[in-house]
Amino acid sequence: MPKHSATSDHPAVELTELHKDFHTRDGVLSAVNDLSLTVPRGQTVALLGPNGAGKSTTIDMLLGMTTPTSGTVRIEGEPPRAAIRRGGVGAMLQDGALIDGLTVREIVDMTACLYPNPRPVDEALELAGMSHLAKQRTTKLSGGESQRVRFAVAVVSNPSLLVLDEPTVAMDVQGREDFWDTMADLQGGGVTVLFASHYLDEADAHADRVVVVSKGRILADGTPQEIKALAGGRRIWARVDDPDDPRFAQLDGVSSASRLDDQVLLQCSDSDTAIRALLQHAPEARSIEIKPVGLEEAFVAITNADVEEVSA
Repeated sequence: MPKHSATSDHPAVELTELHKDFHTRDGVLSAVNDLSLTVPRGQTVALLGPNGAGKSTTIDMLLGMTTPTSGTVRIEGEPPRAAIRRGGVGAMLQDGALIDGLTVREIVDMTACLYPNPRPVDEALELAGMSHLAKQRTTKLSGGESQRVRFAVAVVSNPSLLVLDEPTVAMDVQGREDFWDTMADLQGGGVTVLFASHYLDEADAHADRVVVVSKGRILADGTPQEIKALAGGRRIWARVDDPDDPRFAQLDGVSSASRLDDQVLLQCSDSDTAIRALLQHAPEARSIEIKPVGLEEAFVAITNADVEEVSA
């Protein structure tokens, strides 16, 4: 597998003060609002956000498929279309349809012909796990197989940047695991990866960095651990005699309390202090579990806080 090395001092991606407005019957809709993002070479970045957050519009601008209302986009120091023409960018989009009537190999081979220094077609098929179906026509493929063909198309240009929108949708569990194993190999070869996904466990496990977007702007940007820390640390689950007792929310080290079946769930600002206060207040507490906040809970907390701030 070829190793990509930097040919200049430019980062892989530079988005600077991006705005994208759409004119509708009801007025102007701001899909992206003053978004700036720099991605160093070799980094894997997860772009997360609720539906309508502006992720797809941002990706469209990054790929030169739509023009920003204002702001600039650079890929390794170049405008998007220049980087794509030289084969520096591979993309895998949600709505990328495969051409009917062609075989898997024909589609990948046809794509390879568009670029000056493509990856060998056999290698692209192997990376995508589609070598055994190279002669299969696209109309005979399952949803997961079609997705893997899109991946082969994305990597055959031999790109230094991969832009992936929901890359593992329609794949089964084994297919998802194989995909991310391949992505780890590519990143080890110097490839930069920017992906959007609704599978937050994938972002947690495979991203070096998570960027949370809502209403066209960045709400949070950091490692998965840093993003999870923004949601308030740890949670304590415990079975108690009265999980509806309002005094649980007033315990030291506890930011909020709620009932979950026959358990009380404590959201903690300081879990060590909270567990001591819990046992003092409810010595009968049992089946106690202390867990860190997951990325999904952090994502919900961050985006909900944004909604509440806007509504206030």
